[in-house]
Amino acid sequence: MVDIVNHLVNIDSRMENTSNSVQPVVAVEREPGHSRRTVLRWLYFPWTWLVFIPFLLVTTLLWGCLAVLTSFASRRVAFHCGTVWAWCLCLMNFTWVSVRGRERADPKRSYVIMSNHQSHFDILAFYGFWGRQFRWVMKQELRKVPFLGWGCAGVGHIFIDRSDREKAIASLRAARGLLEGGVSVMIFPEGTRSTSGRLREFKKGGFMLALELGLPILPVSISGSRHVLPNRTKRLLPGRVRIQVHPPIEVAGLGVEARDELMARVAEAIRSGLSPWEQQPLEPRPGSTSR
Repeated sequence: MVDIVNHLVNIDSRMENTSNSVQPVVAVEREPGHSRRTVLRWLYFPWTWLVFIPFLLVTTLLWGCLAVLTSFASRRVAFHCGTVWAWCLCLMNFTWVSVRGRERADPKRSYVIMSNHQSHFDILAFYGFWGRQFRWVMKQELRKVPFLGWGCAGVGHIFIDRSDREKAIASLRAARGLLEGGVSVMIFPEGTRSTSGRLREFKKGGFMLALELGLPILPVSISGSRHVLPNRTKRLLPGRVRIQVHPPIEVAGLGVEARDELMARVAEAIRSGLSPWEQQPLEPRPGSTSR
């Protein structure tokens, strides 16, 4: 009998611990206008799949092949194939892009351009409307995508193996020769897209690259792209994307000990160019815990 009582007490104790460990369900905060945009996406759905997607496939094939062919003569010329490709895709989706502060970047200098990342459309908006030479830092897997990956490789965009830190660093160092004569490198320091549009915590790699190369950091804010194509969905919507270029941040003479302060300065600059909704507190990385 004592054994039975003890067994029941243990079961009750385990049930209590289990109930205490259950986390409360937290309601997802929605930006004003979210429900209206969801309805509009479904109405726009036929255009997306009957017009935009076929146009995307055809133009990717066409401009990807042209980029590969022209890269044998000049990578700088091949770069403009991607510019036309991205510009056409924005136009086909009725997406209007404005760029402010472009004059803050000296076209004869190379920068480590750092921007927030809300959507895949960030790439099209910046590529199609920046109008100056730069090279993306891209994940290695994209190299295998037919035409798109081939074209990016031909232009000289930088592929890194995110699963191997040493190989990633070696790829960035090997690309140093490309970053001359006004050719910059473009990095998303968050490392992934933000679902809410608010900044995630920055990864350190891009800042270490800037310090090692001695190149100034050019902070860029991209706002509105998540309304065009939110994270984790393929349902498009026409819209406006605003690109704000901030004053460059010089890193000459700074050491590794200045990295965290540099990260804070860049984050603050990028945040200042976002909408009031997007400027709210940092969104933690997936799997991170608050302290």
